[in-house]
This record gives sequence, C-alpha cells and structure tokens, in this order.
Amino acid sequence: VIKFVILEDGSITDAKIVRSIGGGCDEESLRVVNENLAQWASPGYQDGQAVKTVFIFPIKFKLQ
Repeated sequence: VIKFVILEDGSITDAKIVRSIGGGCDEESLRVVNENLAQWASPGYQDGQAVKTVFIFPIKFKLQ
C-alpha cells in the first residue's frame, strides 16, 4: 500500500510505503507510482478549486 499526495497541478509528491511486503516490491511500487501514475493523476476539487489530495493506493503483486 502506497500513500501519496496529488498536488493542484496533478503532480505526485511524498510517495511513501504504508504497508510493506519486502523482496524489492516496495522499491518497484514507488518507481511505478513516481514515474507512471503522474501521467494520469488529477487533483481533487473542492468548491470548483483544485486542491491537494491524499491518495492511498493498494498494489497487488502476483509473485511466481
């Protein structure tokens, strides 16, 4: 599980691991969030204004 903040411009900051499974999965999860999620992230809106939004993102791994 990763927690991060989506800023008013849609960029992602402060990505942190909330629940870890280890084995290199944490680092890969952070890499994916920081590099790929920023492409579609959009800020939250309150009263028509873009605001910072905290997002908790669960990631499931299928290890073989």
